[in-house]
Amino acid sequence: MSPPKYVDLVVLSAALPVFLLGGLPMLGFAVAAAAWLAQRGIQALAGRRARVELAAGRRQRAMGIVAATTLGRVWLMATAVLLAGLSDREAGLASALLLAALFTVSIAAQGIVHLFNEEPQAGKA
Repeated sequence: MSPPKYVDLVVLSAALPVFLLGGLPMLGFAVAAAAWLAQRGIQALAGRRARVELAAGRRQRAMGIVAATTLGRVWLMATAVLLAGLSDREAGLASALLLAALFTVSIAAQGIVHLFNEEPQAGKA
């Protein structure tokens, strides 16, 4: 388990007291948290499935899985924000800002993990 990979979940947990103490709409937090956790689950399942396909030598299928689930995850989060915003404008804004922060932290953490992950190079034993 690599801690930088899961820093977005720490940020999500830290956002709860901010929402509570700041008087921000809890609907916004609940929508953002549900959408984020759902997309993380989809991401994990898609990653496992893509690794299986790659191991079997089916690169196009693996890439298709990654592409389809990436687009689906974006649509999931956008739809959640839209529905929260239609219910309560402040909740929609709060959920959009929280999801933007989580997405930024997640992408940065993935980049850091990728930078420091030592891959064996071709020709090296």
